[in-house]
Amino acid sequence: MKTEQPKASIDFNCDLGEGCGDDAAILPLVSSANIACGGHAGDEATMRATLRLCRQFGVAAGAHPSFEDREHFGRRIMPMGTDVIARMVHAQLALLAAIAAEEGMHLSHVKPHGALYNVAADDRAVADAIAATVAAFDPSLVLFGLSGSALPAAGEAHGLRVAHEVFAERGYDHRGRLLPRGTPGAVIESLDDAIAQVHRLATRGEVVADDGFVVAVRADTLCLHGDRGDAATFAQAVRSALEADGVAILPVGTDA
Repeated sequence: MKTEQPKASIDFNCDLGEGCGDDAAILPLVSSANIACGGHAGDEATMRATLRLCRQFGVAAGAHPSFEDREHFGRRIMPMGTDVIARMVHAQLALLAAIAAEEGMHLSHVKPHGALYNVAADDRAVADAIAATVAAFDPSLVLFGLSGSALPAAGEAHGLRVAHEVFAERGYDHRGRLLPRGTPGAVIESLDDAIAQVHRLATRGEVVADDGFVVAVRADTLCLHGDRGDAATFAQAVRSALEADGVAILPVGTDA
């Protein structure tokens, strides 16, 4: 049996700028924000507003590129070649980076959104296309990807710093992959259950899958989805739970 040994620190990130949550209430509670940059949600005004909130609260700002599918919030797989995916990611990243520069800010990381994120977890060609695009655009950016999946592996292969990501309120299968949305257990609705999962991730480096299998994970950054109606309440509870476990909440690459 593992002995509980809390991590010294963890990044706490949230997907924001999507026009469906209380970003101003969430941002003081997290250390990194993944900002929608026009694919599944967001426009120049929301990007600028979210960047300014990040600056106000000292939160690391990152790009959250996705399939260009606003109708389905980027959560539908759109078959396309890796060259098209690379151009799509570059366009969204470049747009947010340009707005950040106008605001006197620099982006810290990139995290694909939704279906693009999940495809990149298992499809190494897609993961390589994303990682190569990020590395060519700005090699100082950190690439966020599902813990233990193809995306962080591709990021390392392309010389990027990577952050293995885990989730506060998403269910897992026995491979350490997220359960598809719409299936039983895919979204953890109970705050108590989510906090129990956060505690296990932060103190044991593991998560319990839907079949009861215990999956070991590397937890560099912990995600909470900002589009849920109770995201601010969840964010406060997650932050309090991490602090109670003695885990410092810091952006990736910051020493505790």
